Amino acid sequence: MKNELDPLAAEQEFFGALIAGKVEVLDRLLVDEFILVDVMRGGEITKPGLLAAVASGQAKFERIEPSEARVRRFGSTAIVNGRTEMRGRVGDTAFAVRSRYTHVYVEQQGRLRLASAQGTQIVAG
Repeated sequence: MKNELDPLAAEQEFFGALIAGKVEVLDRLLVDEFILVDVMRGGEITKPGLLAAVASGQAKFERIEPSEARVRRFGSTAIVNGRTEMRGRVGDTAFAVRSRYTHVYVEQQGRLRLASAQGTQIVAG
């Protein structure tokens, strides 16, 4: 049985659900008030918006390679900072991006749930 309060296990579950398109896993993992700040354009995406995009195939993640994950705990809150290399499609447009990210998890319903996610693109230069 996996540890429901392990931030790195929650990270694996989140990234795995995005790649597999498992909306039911994302629904359980994300708090209702979840906000994602989009790595490509900086827009805000709500939980219903993300679930709809994944369910419809509008957003398809082909590969997500996380690295350098660092966890900080503050009571019932965990903050994870790391890097990813992602490849996928939004509609008919393919993307490939390297980013640094921040994920904020809170304890709810006996497990860690993702409350906020933000990615910042790493621009080579």
